[in-house]
Amino acid sequence: MKDKISVYGSTGFIGSNFVRMHDDRCVPIHRDSRSTETDNILYFISTTHNYHVFHDLQRDIDTNLTVLSEVLEECRDLDVTINFISSWFVYGDTELPAREDYHCNPKGFYSITKRCAEQLIESYCKTFNKSYRILRLSNVYGLRDGGASKKKNALQYLVNRLKNNEDVDLYHGGKFYRDYLHVDDVCRAIDLVLRKGELNQIYNIGSGSQYRFKDLIDHVVSRTGSKSKINEIDASDFHKHVQVKDMHLDVEKLKRLGFVPRITIEQGLDELCRI
Repeated sequence: MKDKISVYGSTGFIGSNFVRMHDDRCVPIHRDSRSTETDNILYFISTTHNYHVFHDLQRDIDTNLTVLSEVLEECRDLDVTINFISSWFVYGDTELPAREDYHCNPKGFYSITKRCAEQLIESYCKTFNKSYRILRLSNVYGLRDGGASKKKNALQYLVNRLKNNEDVDLYHGGKFYRDYLHVDDVCRAIDLVLRKGELNQIYNIGSGSQYRFKDLIDHVVSRTGSKSKINEIDASDFHKHVQVKDMHLDVEKLKRLGFVPRITIEQGLDELCRI
């Protein structure tokens, strides 16, 4: 099992795509299990947005921290490497492009618990002489995300509305910037870091490009001939509190490993438009 990877969270959007692309190396771990079956752990288990605070105050803590601590406890006497999937949300307000060594100022329960999880892993691995990698993902989009919504993978959610000629509301009129990477490229980048990335390091996973959101919407409208009405709306006070307006990642460390995206943003959007 030396070259195999124990995948926690293998049924989620990114985890399931990773297993699909690398099924010969992956050992999916049942959602109720905490025990690894290999020396290499790839950990996707996570909530996905900051809005649980309104209906379940404990959910981000239970999912992002408690389950993780239970897995770490099972690894105490094992020689393992923990590859933890994190998020650009941990940066909060920071200088752009966000670099791995920049100070993090997360806002919102999801963002804060993801950063806390990173720090728990770093401390645990130093305490018990284990290895880790932390991978901070940019915005991920692509096929097979059944959970796309206003709160998670909003781009795909809005593409679906445009295809159905339904009204679309855009914060700031879409005049903000994000770093998008197709899920297949994300999975290739994760695999590259697992194979070639240095231990005990943080890696940004993204395109390194900044895309104006309104330009992405205009591309979809052009491809689909959508008759949707596009409305400019003000962001809620909560959204302003937990979300930064603009974000893109510095991916020089990833590039030095040899990573080059294969799917352009236009190709990826066209794929979403066709389904």
